Amino acid sequence: MTVKKKREPNPLKEMIKEHLAEGRRPEELLEEGGLLQQLTKQLVQLCLEAEMDTHLGYEKGSRSGTSNENRRNGYSKKTLKSDQGEMTLGIPRDRNAEFEPQIVKKRQTRLAGLDTKVLALYARGMTVRDIQAQLEEMYGVEISPALISNVTDSVMEDVQAWQTRPLDGIYPIVWFDALQIKVRHEQRVINKALYIALAVNLEGQKEILGMWISQNEGAKFWLSIFTELKNRGLNDILIACVDGLSGLDEALETAFPQVMVQTCIVHMVRNSTKYVSYKHRKELCKDLKTIYQSQTEKEALNNLDLFAEKWDSKYPMISKSWKDRWERVLPMFLFPEEIRRTIYTTNAVESVNMTLRKASKNRRIFPTDDSVLKVMYLATQRISKKWTMPVRNWGMAMSWFAIEFEGRIPLD
Repeated sequence: MTVKKKREPNPLKEMIKEHLAEGRRPEELLEEGGLLQQLTKQLVQLCLEAEMDTHLGYEKGSRSGTSNENRRNGYSKKTLKSDQGEMTLGIPRDRNAEFEPQIVKKRQTRLAGLDTKVLALYARGMTVRDIQAQLEEMYGVEISPALISNVTDSVMEDVQAWQTRPLDGIYPIVWFDALQIKVRHEQRVINKALYIALAVNLEGQKEILGMWISQNEGAKFWLSIFTELKNRGLNDILIACVDGLSGLDEALETAFPQVMVQTCIVHMVRNSTKYVSYKHRKELCKDLKTIYQSQTEKEALNNLDLFAEKWDSKYPMISKSWKDRWERVLPMFLFPEEIRRTIYTTNAVESVNMTLRKASKNRRIFPTDDSVLKVMYLATQRISKKWTMPVRNWGMAMSWFAIEFEGRIPLD
């Protein structure tokens, strides 16, 4: 006959039951002074004791320790800030003053995890004052603005390392786009642009190559960026999708002579409808779609002529802008429709921009360029974690690229 072992009671479960039996709210378990904070404090204290045991070579209360030259020498109090609020710990001391705990290091004022919370809030565009108020409201922790600034300033090392990291030798598609921001400069607020290079690598994975801030753009500005990218290892771009940014086209073709420059159709449509009456917008967009969704260049040009006949009397600049940029619209007709969507649409760029706009929404004005880079870098790291799958139809795209750009794609 098998005798069932009696299940040992779970101390944590018993504590929770006791808490609820007293008629107290379950939420109190997670609040400041609640069970979670008490358990966190006990866990950290146990770790400190274990570290001291390892340091001395014997456990507390062991007789072997009485004759040891170095012994325990009481405790010093230390108050730490944590996700559950403030907690006071007893830091063990030894007579030789050699013990240096790792879980709570010297001059450490907060437990690991709080910094992550600060950076997460900062990445969402919250100001230092907002973060300070949020942490106090959520965790009962009072953190000085200086401490928050120190935590966020530490990100600049990561930004610099990321901005100078080595790149692949070739990227099949790279999108270049810009986001307008306001930055304080010499006691006045000026408009600047944050430029982003988003690429797809040979495996079809999206990757942000870098971000740059400038008040003025032009061929010289873009050439300096391309020189930086080349110095980091980028030697070739097959297709660059752009939005008519000043000086970009000529700088691209100077730095990468074989690049195919494609105008971003999404931006073309957006610019075309900027000053269109709301009552005409839906119909006009439908007519524009017949142009860029045509099967051939000949059909597209014919649809552009039909568009001009219909709309030039009301909006003459629209057809003219398409005709002026036609050389840059043309490349997409070399590929089937499934691949065109990958090239000319900027869903990837738009999702990045949406994340960045959310991050900058609460910050009408950035105090410095570095503050822009910190916020935007943290925001892009958040969105990059979602890029786990290759872009759609990538296998088909690479097959077409191998033929169109023969000899430029590595075979291995």
